[in-house]
Amino acid sequence: MPKRVLTGNVVSDKGDKTVVVLVERKVKHPLYGKIIRRSKKYHAHDEGNEYKAGETVRIEETAPISKLKTWKVVERVNTHATPAKAEA
Repeated sequence: MPKRVLTGNVVSDKGDKTVVVLVERKVKHPLYGKIIRRSKKYHAHDEGNEYKAGETVRIEETAPISKLKTWKVVERVNTHATPAKAEA
């Protein structure tokens, strides 16, 4: 069975070897038909503590690593680096 792969934004990197990734998806409302956003946070394993808050990453499903972690970070998709404020 193939592993699920999701893409989301890192919202927290406070834990050791752990990042929290917010994944958003768009679904159609069953009655009204409007497209609405649904989001969920996943705890993902980050062995080298290399991913920081604000980055977009791809996560992959794995066997349970701890109580909350059943995902691991596969790769960085895009880095939203903000320019230094010292330049202004």
